[in-house]
Amino acid sequence: MNITFLLNGETVELADVDPTATLLDWLREDRGLTGTKEGCNEGDCGACTVMVTDEGGAKALNSCILFLPQLHGKAVRTVEGASGPNGEAHPVQQAMVDLHGSQCGFCTPGFVMSMVASHSSGAKDHDTQLAGNLCRCTGYAPIIRAAKAAEEHPVPVWVKDEPVSTPATMPMLPSSSDELAAVYAEHPDATLVAGATDVGLWVTKQLRDLDPVIFLNRCDDLKEVTITDDEIRFGAMVDMNRMGEALTDLHPSYAEMIRRYASVQVRHAATVGGNIANGSPIGDNPPALIALNATLHLRKGNDRRSIPLEEFFIDYGKQDRSPGEFVEAVSFPRQTDRLKAYKISKRFDQDISAVCGCFNITVSDGVVDQARIAYGGMAGVPKRASHVEAALNGKPWTRETVQTAMVAFDDDFTPMTDMRASATYRLETAKALLERYFLEDQGHVTNVLEVSA
Repeated sequence: MNITFLLNGETVELADVDPTATLLDWLREDRGLTGTKEGCNEGDCGACTVMVTDEGGAKALNSCILFLPQLHGKAVRTVEGASGPNGEAHPVQQAMVDLHGSQCGFCTPGFVMSMVASHSSGAKDHDTQLAGNLCRCTGYAPIIRAAKAAEEHPVPVWVKDEPVSTPATMPMLPSSSDELAAVYAEHPDATLVAGATDVGLWVTKQLRDLDPVIFLNRCDDLKEVTITDDEIRFGAMVDMNRMGEALTDLHPSYAEMIRRYASVQVRHAATVGGNIANGSPIGDNPPALIALNATLHLRKGNDRRSIPLEEFFIDYGKQDRSPGEFVEAVSFPRQTDRLKAYKISKRFDQDISAVCGCFNITVSDGVVDQARIAYGGMAGVPKRASHVEAALNGKPWTRETVQTAMVAFDDDFTPMTDMRASATYRLETAKALLERYFLEDQGHVTNVLEVSA
């Protein structure tokens, strides 16, 4: 592939780019920009953070799982480009010096670039903005103080990048879903790359050859969010930060779960379509969407079809998607918020779920009208608790009904034991989450962050 982008304010044109070459490797090995560090090489530690600017503004991204073709037409800033042309320190760099925000310094470039990006966008929720950056020696207090101190300073003109104009789209970099449908029909064996937060690890950890590769990040019509009186629809390429923002007022429990399951850097890249299409039994989106009665919209060439989301997941590693067919969007009915999404993991933030339970139970006059309950981590696919739902539907919404329904979990799930949780823990936790939903619905405080000692 031939790509063009800005690097620290200068135009870069690359020919015959390896489609799975990562930005981190290219920066360090080809450009000699070694300020950007390799830590985990899987998007967890933030040491490789850079700022990428496109039509949506400045974003912090993990360069270790960012493929070079994903940068076509964008602007990249590394820590070397955070300072001004005459060596002027960026406000966050000066604040880090003044407030002693660095010791060994290995993590510091990543922190600085996350702070440069949030400073550029005006974000002030620093605990959230920096949650994807790990520090082993300084401690976070002086770093947070530095981020706050930089708030009062204007964004330096030298980091105000704009996307660059590029030549006509290349076949493997389609600019619309129509172009994607055409090229995918010609190359049905190709690997589709959305945000690369999962596929990136296939390269960096599994050393897989993904050729041929089709990149979806320029398909702007797949990035649309549509909210009407009847329906909420997310295009497959809507990133998780945008999805979380759209859901904040509509389904706040779901939005909070999205905040927890990945860092800002990962959420800027990860997409709702990718999270569904990879078919993971522990992906956190499908259980919530299934509980909301979501419909999945698929396309192959000019043919489109829509199916209930739960029917997409056939078995572990197997989905109802034919060669050349891709996820175009997911939608669900606009509804009164009754959804609670409970994510249970070893780390509270940014960890893979041991169990993810999502509940959407409507009640009228003290009787359950309809219960939709879905879980991740309890089977080889995201799965509804159909026996539990049947035990609730039409019954009085009481603790006695809930406790009776909890027995039906044994008919719905036979979970496995792995490094994240035992089968017994998963099953008992799944049952407890139903009781938690009931208690919360009755006004009891159940959130671990809110329960007082």
